[in-house]
Amino acid sequence: MVVATVAETKKQKRALSGVLLFDKSTGFSSNQALQIVKRLYRAEKTGHTGTLDPLASGLLPLMFGEATKFAADLIDASKTYRTTVRLGFSSNTGDAEGELTKVSTRALESISENEVKQVCAKFVGEIQQVPPMFSALKKDGKPLYEYAREGIELDRPARTLLIHQLDVIKVEHNTHNGESSCTIELEVNCSKGTYVRTLGEDIAKALGTAGYLTELRRTAIGDLKVERAYTLDALKVLGESETPFDALDAVLFPVDALLGSLGKVELNNEFARRFSHGQRLPLSLVDAKPGRVRVYGEAPAQDVNNMAFKGEPQFMGTGILETDGKGALLRPDRLIQVNL
Repeated sequence: MVVATVAETKKQKRALSGVLLFDKSTGFSSNQALQIVKRLYRAEKTGHTGTLDPLASGLLPLMFGEATKFAADLIDASKTYRTTVRLGFSSNTGDAEGELTKVSTRALESISENEVKQVCAKFVGEIQQVPPMFSALKKDGKPLYEYAREGIELDRPARTLLIHQLDVIKVEHNTHNGESSCTIELEVNCSKGTYVRTLGEDIAKALGTAGYLTELRRTAIGDLKVERAYTLDALKVLGESETPFDALDAVLFPVDALLGSLGKVELNNEFARRFSHGQRLPLSLVDAKPGRVRVYGEAPAQDVNNMAFKGEPQFMGTGILETDGKGALLRPDRLIQVNL
């Protein structure tokens, strides 16, 4: 008999699937956060979606196992941020990590909350935004931020974005050593690809001055909220319990938590088996909405204390539903491993 040593046991990876809503703090990158949590869970396969800069905090969904197949679904989801913009200064990076330059274009004390609200209202809806040089977008295979660090400014075409909502939370004026300052706190719900740093700069410009982000916190991605997320400190506490993996696994959401905006189709045992083999299925769903859907298989009957019951339907993956008003055709899209 071979007995594993403690060192060998610690290196064993765990094949688990699920979604962790992680509340990232400032000071480290999204990938660094992923690696820390991966070691804590001893997870075999991980991934993340919706990158946050080291300066930013907030919601960062981390995927384990089968959930990594659906990471791209959150990329298209709208995102909500809380941010603070300091006026009267520009930053070459658009945030507090860059080199600051004072811009004296107007008296900051003259900027009222009502004016800020009027300006922000003009940014709601479809807007054009030029991506910042300090971004991960690539030109000839090279990230723009590398050009920026070399002092090279490149032309970037404006992109069409959608600002769903932009609320002014607070406008604050202060005076220090006889010098006035003004910060505005905003909450923005926006489409994918929106650079909140650039949005802050553009709002400051519309106010007749300059500005940069001092804080940025993501509070939601689609239906996922930061209020349900766990900080690293909270996870470490769970990892120090008597049964650490039970405690850590208990805070994971199921794989389909990433797909709450999709419709739902449930299949009986026979259709579920055929669907898992990649077969297209004719369904009698006259009023079904066509498009991508979540697909669930009928859970098999079980016997507990001589009582047969059926558990919750098992998530099988996503499918594409095609309808013609008389019926529907379901074809597999992205499947996960399940036991039927």
